[in-house]
Amino acid sequence: MTLQWPLVRRAAWRLVAALALAGCTSQPTAPSAPDLPPLPGDVALVTHKPGWAFSRFGVAAANPLATAAGLQILQAGGSAVDAAVAVQMVLTLVEPQSSGIGGGAFLLHWDGQAVQAWDGRETAPAAADERLFLGADGKPVPFQQAVVGGRSVGVPGAVRLLEAAHRAHGRLPWSQLLQPAIGLAERGFAVSARLHQQLAEEQALRSDPQARAYFYRADGSPHPVGTLLRNPALAAVLRRIAAEGSAALHTGPVADDIVRRVRGHVGAPGRLAAADLAGYAAKQREPLCTDWLASYRVCGMPPPSSGHLAIMQILGILERLPLLPDPLRGDQPGMRAGAPSADWLHAYTEAARLAFADRAQYVADPDFVDAPPGGWGSLLDDAYLQQRAGLVGERSLGRATPGTPGGTRSAWAPMADQPEHGTSHISIVDAQGRAVAMTTTIEAVFGSRLMSDGGTGLAGGFLLNNQLTDFALAPTDAQGRPVANRVQPGKRPRSSMSPTLVFDRRTGQLLMSLGSPGGPAIIHFTAKTLLGSLPWGLNAQQAIDLPNFGSFNGPTVLEAGRFAPATVAALKARGHTVVETDLPSGLQALQRTPTGWFGGADPRREGVVMGE
Repeated sequence: MTLQWPLVRRAAWRLVAALALAGCTSQPTAPSAPDLPPLPGDVALVTHKPGWAFSRFGVAAANPLATAAGLQILQAGGSAVDAAVAVQMVLTLVEPQSSGIGGGAFLLHWDGQAVQAWDGRETAPAAADERLFLGADGKPVPFQQAVVGGRSVGVPGAVRLLEAAHRAHGRLPWSQLLQPAIGLAERGFAVSARLHQQLAEEQALRSDPQARAYFYRADGSPHPVGTLLRNPALAAVLRRIAAEGSAALHTGPVADDIVRRVRGHVGAPGRLAAADLAGYAAKQREPLCTDWLASYRVCGMPPPSSGHLAIMQILGILERLPLLPDPLRGDQPGMRAGAPSADWLHAYTEAARLAFADRAQYVADPDFVDAPPGGWGSLLDDAYLQQRAGLVGERSLGRATPGTPGGTRSAWAPMADQPEHGTSHISIVDAQGRAVAMTTTIEAVFGSRLMSDGGTGLAGGFLLNNQLTDFALAPTDAQGRPVANRVQPGKRPRSSMSPTLVFDRRTGQLLMSLGSPGGPAIIHFTAKTLLGSLPWGLNAQQAIDLPNFGSFNGPTVLEAGRFAPATVAALKARGHTVVETDLPSGLQALQRTPTGWFGGADPRREGVVMGE
């Protein structure tokens, strides 16, 4: 794929050296620094992915069975949205630890003329309040205690979102789109290595009788890799959704069973009510589209997602820093080919600190929290980014403070670091050129560890999200100032999910659909892939394969085993606290080529790309 950009940038962003992914293996996790927010709980099972080329259409998803379901729908003449429905329903079955009908999603859609942003984020129940996660002593309960049980379950939104998007952009009947998942649930699917390993490491899931009976054998061990696992309860629920639409999940016996399990949890009962489920509505929001470099227009989700704002702040600050030669240079002693240099990593992670400081201060559900003066775009204003870039010096900031977009200081308290987990990403382009980028989640691995059988009385079912722990557990700071992202009834928690569509600024042609799971690291995974695929000139697979890196406004975090000791030493010499750890992204991307599309899937997970 040949892309044009100004010659001054061509020299600055020149790709030098081949990638060094081949043959890499998972590395042990290093001890984390005290102020490093807990990173997504996942396993890194590295498998080489070749990348895939297609001429007409393609589907990129986190599991081969889900990808195949999407491909089947496209081959039948379905739209990108049709395929996304089929993929999500199969992921509920085969990747239950990450997403499903018990969770929520953000979806970007391109119809050839305009981008639409669909918000299916979970909401807090009407009976929830800002003291939801406070103990009797008025202090937040430990995070894992907050996660497990009914208290953390938000009103799911993924099915309502998909139904609304299908109503607008579907071509095939709704019921047809659920048949691949229904058939697999009835026949069974082979337990994958990733699901097996996560079940082996998981403890709290065994405390839920429905989940224990489905995921584990009588002796408490997880089903071995390759075991044919049937899910008759999910098949029955999906049959109802196929016939009745989202109402089958949000009302009636399925909703009654969800409410019973949430409110009846022993130790951590939740506040979800039947009226919360019945009243949930997906929302269409105005997408955020931002010009980048001279050639690209990048579109993403607005708040309650923090993803697009943080990504484009990082990239915008980098653009305003002195140009650095060869981000992937391998010409210095001790440098490793295919990994960014210490100088470039210093610039990137300083920009990230500044962006994450603003994220913690400002971003929350826009129906509850006003944007800074001038709107959310004020965080990406040229003068503001130039001012923030001026804070990047020769030594690390360590921890950045929020800025004043629009010239006014916020009265909100910054949100303290909390874990943020889970998710799965889907990218699809159909034969008519319509495209979807959808990131979908139940939050933590296996969500709230509650499984609903939908009132069927059958084995299996679907997991319920723990999305309310994406709110600040502590609603105020020590001075009593409220946190923007605190729990409030009907509110949607802040997210890092970053489904992204990229266009040519001059022609308006769609260039990419991409995104990733990974909690707050989604922001870095997506930014890395944008950089690699566009200004650095890599194909989508090579960009995904690049080592992961970032900062969450604390230590500089590097993917273990992927950076040379000299790089780490050079960062430390500039004042960085460096943590090397597993960073198991799950990137999926489709990239336009002169002959069609090229797809990439993350070697750190089990996703693939299929198409014609």
